[in-house]
Parts: sequence; structure tokens; C-alpha cells
Amino acid sequence: MTLDLSPDDLLATTRTVRKRLDFERPVPRELIEECVQLAAQAPTGSNRQGWHFVFVSDPGKKQALADLYGKNFDPYASAAGPQWPADDPRAHAAGRVRESSIYLRHHMHEAPWLLVPCIEGRIPADNAPVFFQASVWGSLLPAVWSFMLAARARGLGTAWTTLHLPDEAAAAEVLGIPFDRVMQGGLIPVAFTKGTDFKPAPRLPTERIIHWEQW
Repeated sequence: MTLDLSPDDLLATTRTVRKRLDFERPVPRELIEECVQLAAQAPTGSNRQGWHFVFVSDPGKKQALADLYGKNFDPYASAAGPQWPADDPRAHAAGRVRESSIYLRHHMHEAPWLLVPCIEGRIPADNAPVFFQASVWGSLLPAVWSFMLAARARGLGTAWTTLHLPDEAAAAEVLGIPFDRVMQGGLIPVAFTKGTDFKPAPRLPTERIIHWEQW
């Protein structure tokens, strides 16, 4: 069963969901598998299909991942964030985003599933050419976004976070991921949402982000 959303509605209302994740309602594996089947149709560099989706429901493992996330979230959240002009839509949303982010930090482990998307290969730590970085991440991110769109269409919510990655090696040990040859791309709670009435978010006007012919 999918929501009655047009392609445009789906693209415009797939939100980062934090406070409206339903931590009490189980998410069946079959629903997750449907989303991954669609995600695996995403484009991938040289058709390598080197993505992997690690789903975690074990309470102890979820807590371990959430602890790594929280360890890095706390200093990040206490630092001064970007300062936007008063008329900037990002300024209007900053307080709400901060509040919901703190909520998720304390409840991450309660999600029915945590997803750690991975890609085969490892970018060298120093001086990796931009084209190489773009090729690697460009083979993972579209697939994960496709998963998130498929999840939204089925009444599920997601939130792409990355703050466990400073301790990626520790997370790899928790999950048995071969750290030397597989990179993690995020930590994503997956749960049904409380209601499905998400709306387009305020964004910068397109004239500020479109460039014709040159910058």
C-alpha cells in the first residue's frame, strides 16, 4: 500500500523526519525490502552497484550506534551555527531544526530500524581528487535518496545523519563491516511517521541558486 502522491508531491514532501517518527510501531522487513528493490534501480558509476544497506534492529547495536552519534552530536550542537540574515528562510527554521535534532539525538536508539548505507571502496584520507570523491559518493547517495523516497511513499519517515562517522571504525566493529574496504555514508532512522501530511519546506528562491552559462 502506497500513499496517493504524484511524483511532484513525493519529491516536494519527502522531509527529514525526527519528532514525528513513530517509535512504537514495528516496520516489517518486507516493507524495507520493497524500498531497497527500488533503491537498487538508482544510477551507479560504471554500473558497479557497490552499495550495501545494513539494517539494524538489535537493541544493543542500536544503542551502540546511537552512543557514537551522540558523542559527536553534543559538541557539534553546542557550537555556534551559521548566522543567516533575518529574512532568510533558513533563519526562520533554525530553531525548529535544532530542537528536533536534539530530540532525535536522545531517541535515535528507539527507531525500529537504523540504516547504515555503505559503498564498496575507501577514499584515501588525504588529498583524494574531487572527481574520485564525487564518483564514489555519486554511486551511493542517489540510491539512498531513492530508498528515502520509496519509504515516504509507504508512510515511512527517515532522517539522514552523519555524526557517527568520526567514529566510523567503531561503528564498523559493532556491525562487522569490513572497514578497510567498505565506507559508511550515514546513520538513518527508519520508522512509520505520525501522520503523512508533510508539506513543501521553505527554500531559497530559485533565482539565488540558478546560474545561466556562468556563475
